[in-house]
Amino acid sequence: MYFKKMIGEKCYLSPIDISDAEKFTEWLNDLEVTVNLQLYNTAINVESEKSFLDNISKEHNYSIIDRETDELIGNCGFMGVDHLNQTAEVGIFIGNKNYWNKGYGTEALSLLLDYGFKALNLHNILLRVYDYNKRAIKIYEKIGFKIIGERREALYRNLKKHNIIYMDILSEEYYENNQ
Repeated sequence: MYFKKMIGEKCYLSPIDISDAEKFTEWLNDLEVTVNLQLYNTAINVESEKSFLDNISKEHNYSIIDRETDELIGNCGFMGVDHLNQTAEVGIFIGNKNYWNKGYGTEALSLLLDYGFKALNLHNILLRVYDYNKRAIKIYEKIGFKIIGERREALYRNLKKHNIIYMDILSEEYYENNQ
């Protein structure tokens, strides 16, 4: 069952439903889905995914749901929330390939950032992205993230070395770009 915590035009964010573990397991074992995630070389089973979802559902992690069909399409959330310093790291993935390149990830991330800045009182939100994920970098820059550095040749994937790009956004930068 899904609950409309943050609502956009195309999608809404709902607390994670652990009964979705099988769907997440399917996506997280699809190399085309995980090529841009840390989990790329990990075998995930339903039991471990249930346990993982149970753990992250207690924090600020959400399922991304199509607003029109109530279909689960991915998830997003914050890691390492530090209320004292008003910082966090954000992660997102769209597992349902039918929703790729249609703006759902952009909207979901925007909903989450707005919530992070307004409800969680965050000021600086960080993300990591692999240098070959040009589509994601373009989306993050469109939202207002700025590249703050790179970890050179820190990822070995598909027989090539890649950089991990670090990007962040401050609350005022987000609202300047997303009025």
